[in-house]
Amino acid sequence: MLSANEQLRFSRQTMLKGIGEQGQQALKNASVLIIGVGGLGNPVSVYLNAAGIGNIYLADGDSIDISNLHRQILFDENDIGKNKADNAAEKLQQLNSSNNIEVLDEMLDAELADYYFPLVDLVLDCTDNITTRYLINQKCIEHKKPLIIGAATGFDGQHMFVNPNIPDSACYQCLFPADKKAPDNNCQTLGILGPILAIIGGMQALQAIKFLTGHTVATNQLNIFDGLNNSWQQFTLTKQKKCPVCSTKN
Repeated sequence: MLSANEQLRFSRQTMLKGIGEQGQQALKNASVLIIGVGGLGNPVSVYLNAAGIGNIYLADGDSIDISNLHRQILFDENDIGKNKADNAAEKLQQLNSSNNIEVLDEMLDAELADYYFPLVDLVLDCTDNITTRYLINQKCIEHKKPLIIGAATGFDGQHMFVNPNIPDSACYQCLFPADKKAPDNNCQTLGILGPILAIIGGMQALQAIKFLTGHTVATNQLNIFDGLNNSWQQFTLTKQKKCPVCSTKN
């Protein structure tokens, strides 16, 4: 049950027919894991924390660099050299002290994934490392955890939703088979404009809130944003029958 303070704090959300107090309670009871607390993880964590997600796990072993500051909006010059997950947790607690925020200040590996994935309802991939993306995708399939993937470079970004609990849901490796070497471009090689990350991170947060409050979130759909033309494109994906990750698990 929501407290009087929570009713006031989230009043603009609970007045929405698609949320209400029941939806807000669902958010309060939810647990999410945000992997990568950089350009995407910053806006994702801010919006999910502000929305009242009760349990948030932040995973990132990287430290803050001056080159991050133009886009990673939780951090400032005094934070340079600090761990991203630790620092983000401190800032998020100032925004909403009632949420439980736990930090994993290491880079995700298979062992850590096997420990943390069973603890959460939803995983958000906010990384920029292709090897880690494949690992996250694989472990979400193994543990049957829904996954929201975001990526952005230059003026462009994309997001997709994978739900291993739906038999025909395509996974990341259906889209980018590992044996065909998926593109490993990131902001270090191609550059990135900060607002693109805000748009894609905002969409990841929106999809997460929708999912956790019982709304339908489309699977088998790649959503691509073109920031120069302010346009979206949606591409239909198909679960690959020979996918070594998801076709052997469902």
